[in-house]
Amino acid sequence: MARQRSSEPAPAPQGKTPKVKKTRWYHQVWQAYTMTRQTDPAVTWWVLGAFGAVVAVAVVIALLLDGTANRIYAIVVGLPFAFLAGMFVLARRAETAAYRRLEGQPGASLSALRTIRRGWDFPEEPVAVDPRSQDLVFRGLGRAGIVLVAEGPGGRQAKLLEAEKRKLTRILPNVPVTLIQSGTGPDQVPLPKLARTVQKLKPTLTKQEVAEISKRLRALGGARLPVPKGIDPYRARPDRKGMRGR
Repeated sequence: MARQRSSEPAPAPQGKTPKVKKTRWYHQVWQAYTMTRQTDPAVTWWVLGAFGAVVAVAVVIALLLDGTANRIYAIVVGLPFAFLAGMFVLARRAETAAYRRLEGQPGASLSALRTIRRGWDFPEEPVAVDPRSQDLVFRGLGRAGIVLVAEGPGGRQAKLLEAEKRKLTRILPNVPVTLIQSGTGPDQVPLPKLARTVQKLKPTLTKQEVAEISKRLRALGGARLPVPKGIDPYRARPDRKGMRGR
């Protein structure tokens, strides 16, 4: 008797994982464009305007040249520069749109400060939290000393900053402490300018001194409020051991 063939498909060989599709540079450009357009609908016209302006300059230069070959060469050379101009405008508008989306959210200043790639360390946890007003203070360390950055209305920010500065001065009396208020009010640093403001501070410490200060600061701990991870700031409580310097 002939054996009947099974109609079920053969199982796929084990141990093989599906190939992950690579993200090309143009995918990233398109993603940045679509995200920016949600906040900044005029980004399309800005990018096209920059591209068209450079092309127009290339055409004018081509008309001033003699010979068809020279004119074609001028236009061909101008196209990459036009593309770069459009990408530059897109990058700037995307950065502005990103800061606009972060504005007013808890931990927005930390997101801006973490764009600093070298020379500064900003832990994720804030060092001071007002559970009622959601005001936060973040601490950074670099060769310019310690930087305390607070976000919230100016009056409440000043109190939190001064309290945190007094605690640090008792433990590290010879380390410079810079106070920065992040926000849109008077005497406050806007979110897009926050990273540049910190980077402009003059270095006064050596790398070895920064390492020693970092050890002391890690012993202080933080306010135990990771930001941003959906934690309700109203339920947060400051680390009392850290406040006492243990």
